[in-house]
Amino acid sequence: MAPITEVEGRRLALSNLDKVLYPASGFTKGEVLHYYATTAEVLLPHLRDRPVSFLRYPDGPDGQVFFVKNVPPGTPEWVTTAEVPRSTGAARMVLVQDLASLMWAANLVTEFHTPQWVVEAPAEADRLVFDLDPGAPASVVDCCRVALWLRERLAGDGIEAYAKTSGSKGLHLLAAVRGASSARVSDYAKGLAVEAERAMPELVLHRMTRSLRPGKVFVDWSQNAARKTTAAPYTLRARPEPTVSAPVTWDEVAECRAPGRLEFRAPDIVPRLRDHGDLLAPLLEPGRAAALP
Repeated sequence: MAPITEVEGRRLALSNLDKVLYPASGFTKGEVLHYYATTAEVLLPHLRDRPVSFLRYPDGPDGQVFFVKNVPPGTPEWVTTAEVPRSTGAARMVLVQDLASLMWAANLVTEFHTPQWVVEAPAEADRLVFDLDPGAPASVVDCCRVALWLRERLAGDGIEAYAKTSGSKGLHLLAAVRGASSARVSDYAKGLAVEAERAMPELVLHRMTRSLRPGKVFVDWSQNAARKTTAAPYTLRARPEPTVSAPVTWDEVAECRAPGRLEFRAPDIVPRLRDHGDLLAPLLEPGRAAALP
């Protein structure tokens, strides 16, 4: 029988704690749950009020990996859910609002993905995102060059950008915005991606054409679409190692000379939080959101 744990007054059955989910390092499900419990204070504000899509990998990254967008069967009644608009009609999705809900979801073994809007205002984007994805032999080092260009270009429009690793091969840039629809933000982001390609044609690509990807950084602007989601800050990823989508400083981006310099695993995050705090906290501050030009 799965052990019963009480979290903030909620009873949770946490199963298979000794199961190895990341064979390359022996990282277990119990360690996954511990990671989320110890990072909840910084993770939860980035999840709160956003409908969560779960990318589940219950048997580890080498097993079946699949998205769950609707409320999963067996969801406890105390987990907050909300009806959200979709092109095919309204759907009910999970909101991870508190520690108990986070630990229930983490027990499913999942990545956390969120849209660039909150459930109270699905028609208005409050985030702008760029996903910088390198095509081999390009690496995160090349993503950093592109990120610095985009940071400066956004600053020229009065928009402050923040960076995090994707937890996979690349980087994500995030900014807080206001007063625009997802379609408007998408158009603006696409325009900047096109500008970046013109400025660095040997390095940047704004289209997803796979034949053009090798050796270039794809500036994926399309995740600003209302229907799309992006890996949330601090989520573990379904990779061979327990890598994390971790916020990074702009000094770390500017000084990146080797791919491994910007790769962080679950055990790295608490020490980084002691050193830096939540580097994405400004995104959550009232009054920090910028209007698009």
